[in-house]
Amino acid sequence: MGRATAKAELIQSAEKNYEEMNALISSLTEKELSTVFDFTKMKSKTQAHWERDKNLRDVLVHLYEWHRLLLDWIAANQRGENRPILPAPYNWKTYGDMNREFWKKHQNTTLEAAKGMLEQSHREVMALAETFTERELFEKGVFPWVGGSTLGSYFVSNTASHYDWAIKKLKAHRKNCKE
Repeated sequence: MGRATAKAELIQSAEKNYEEMNALISSLTEKELSTVFDFTKMKSKTQAHWERDKNLRDVLVHLYEWHRLLLDWIAANQRGENRPILPAPYNWKTYGDMNREFWKKHQNTTLEAAKGMLEQSHREVMALAETFTERELFEKGVFPWVGGSTLGSYFVSNTASHYDWAIKKLKAHRKNCKE
């Protein structure tokens, strides 16, 4: 399935990828859960996140924090506070720094807590997505605070696409553990 461009596709792809991610997590062995992520031997893994995340907890809290960004951004703008999704001082050129701050913030978060936080935020994001109409999600210009994109694209990026990112990372880690 390509990137969702309709509400039903958004809901379906988000839930499908979330379930796939959780099935993969459930299938991880003790060795895979206890081995620190190390992608340095994988030459194609050059983006900052390949070095940043060291374990499953780091991946889950990253997803959770991006859910919170989406939820808080929408709530603030619905209250009439015109603000971007990324909090100051971050922007799309510096969001990697924000992601590292999220990582630091959660170094004492347990894996079980991270799983619970993500489960709750996923439910909140999906419930919020359900409140919007097809037009509100996928027509440009409906909400001025969204800018030149659609609100639905933010939901897709923070759910289905982000879960796919996590799946790829976990599969790469599993592959590393077998070598």
